[in-house]
Amino acid sequence: MRFSVLKTDPNTKARLGKIESAHGVIETPIFMPVGTRGSVKTLTNQQLHDAGAQIILGNTYHLMLRPGMEIIEKAGGLHRFMNWDKPILTDSGGYQVFSLSSLNKITDDGVKFQSHIDGSRHFLGPNESMQIQKTLGADIVMAFDQCSPYPAKPEEVEKAVMRTTKWARICRDFPLQPHQNLFGIVQGGVIPELRQASAESLAPLDFAGYAIGGLSVGEPAALMYSTIEHTEPHLPAHKPRYLMGVGTPRNIIEAVVRGIDMFDCVMPTRNARNGTAYTWSGKIQIKAGRYADDFSQLDPDLPCYTSNFSKAYLRHLLNVDEITGLTLITIQNIAFYLDFMRQLRQAIDSNTLSSFYERICSIYPD
Repeated sequence: MRFSVLKTDPNTKARLGKIESAHGVIETPIFMPVGTRGSVKTLTNQQLHDAGAQIILGNTYHLMLRPGMEIIEKAGGLHRFMNWDKPILTDSGGYQVFSLSSLNKITDDGVKFQSHIDGSRHFLGPNESMQIQKTLGADIVMAFDQCSPYPAKPEEVEKAVMRTTKWARICRDFPLQPHQNLFGIVQGGVIPELRQASAESLAPLDFAGYAIGGLSVGEPAALMYSTIEHTEPHLPAHKPRYLMGVGTPRNIIEAVVRGIDMFDCVMPTRNARNGTAYTWSGKIQIKAGRYADDFSQLDPDLPCYTSNFSKAYLRHLLNVDEITGLTLITIQNIAFYLDFMRQLRQAIDSNTLSSFYERICSIYPD
């Protein structure tokens, strides 16, 4: 994998970049739709291609449990299993182990946990996470880490940082497939000194990229932004930077101006299933009664398939639980997020980021 910074905004830390991987080029800043179980919910791969997706994310924890690594290995890896021909990033599974399993035991070696599906017992540590991700065969692989909840006691956050660093060294030494690239994950909660310590302990390990984990877990947005500001100076400037699990359009552009290149979040797909559409006019709660006889396009400023349908029709589909309605709103939201990122890259390239930032803040204030 090769990462190039093509341009830096003169007034902020925003960067225009390019990641070259075995399965294609990724233009940064980039948003990655989340395909938790080997599929972005309600969408086909063709619909993702049409929306402009350059890379998607798969989940180690969920794929480990179902269908299991034996099936995916027989298929020849996740790309072949799901018939996706562009880059894939897989997370480490650590976050799900800590958040989904009410019965887990964390040690310095890893985590013993019970499946949220059937209660079966499993162990996941750095070696196990790497072996699973090696089998999955994603282009970008995440080191196994421990994510601290918010709020958390400083001593608990410090212990998580120490484990994350220890596990990162083990992950770095694990032999992956030749086309795979390992990213380290910086932890430290919202404590600046621990974020700096985590970043500085990972930088010498020379990962292909560096992620900021453990944010967007309930902390106020202002605290998220200040934590990014404290962390970014300690990350290698010549490597891609990935803010995990974030977020709203406002969250993303605030992170971009602070030097972040990559993002993922379930928000556009999850909110679509709840009837929320992201548009260039702002968020629309399409189930609302005022749209019952509104035959205008959902988002005339976005060139996507959903724009062929009226608000009234989309509302009808959702209110009668038609699956097509979920698909159409999800297409809208993914297409909007990717168009937002495309225009964001254009703004950096054309030195118009300041006006684009003001536009996004007016449409999406939160």
